[in-house]
Amino acid sequence: MVAVILDCTCMSTRQINAALAGLPDGASARIVAPWGRHNLAVGLENRIAVEIEGNAGYFIGGLCNGPDVIVDGFVGWSVGENLMSGTVRVRGNASECAGASAHGGTVVVEGDASSRAGISLKGGTVLIGGDVGHMSGFMAQAGVLLVGGNAGHALGDSLYETVIYVGGSIASLGSDARVEDLTDDDVLTVKRLADRAGFDHIDPANVTRVASARQLYNFDALSRQRY
Repeated sequence: MVAVILDCTCMSTRQINAALAGLPDGASARIVAPWGRHNLAVGLENRIAVEIEGNAGYFIGGLCNGPDVIVDGFVGWSVGENLMSGTVRVRGNASECAGASAHGGTVVVEGDASSRAGISLKGGTVLIGGDVGHMSGFMAQAGVLLVGGNAGHALGDSLYETVIYVGGSIASLGSDARVEDLTDDDVLTVKRLADRAGFDHIDPANVTRVASARQLYNFDALSRQRY
C-alpha cells in the first residue's frame, strides 16, 4: 500500500492527526517537514505505520494504542507518553520524560535521553541506546527500562516494581533503589530487549540490575488509597 503523505507546511497538527486516525489498519503514512512540530501522531488507535521525516517536538506518539511510529530525527519532551500499545522509535536523541507513564507498548530511543526517562512507568517498555539523565525511572511502577549507556544521578528514585537494566555506569541511585544480582532470566530478558531494539552494543551478561528495596513501599489499597 502506498504511504499517505502529510505535509506540515500546509496542514495543521489537528488536520494531520485526524488524517492519521482515519486510516485503515495496515495503512502507512509519512509526515514530511515536521520542523519540530509538537503533538504529532497522538491518540491513535489504529494499527498503522507512521514515519516522521525529521526532528519533532513534544509528546510525539503519545496516548496511542496500536500504531508503529518512527521519527527520523530528534524529539522533545515526553515521547510515547501514556502509550498503551504499539511502538515509538526515535532514531536520534530524546529530551525529558521519554516514555512517561507508558502502560504498554515499547518506546525505543536509539540515541540519548535526557532526565526522567521512564518516569512513572506503568507497564510499558522503554529502551534507550545511549545515556539517560538524572531521576530516570522515578516512581516507576511496572515495566522495564533498559539503558545501553550511562545513567545519571538518582536512578530509580522511589521505584516500585519496574526493573532497570544499565549497560554502563550509574552516577548514583535514588531513594529506595538498589543493585541486585543478575539472574539467568535477567540475561535472557535483556538479550530479547536488546534484539528488539537493535542494540548490538549491549552485553546482556554485563548489565546492572536495579530494583526497589521496598523500604518506602507501604501502599495499602484497602486503606482508602492512603500510603
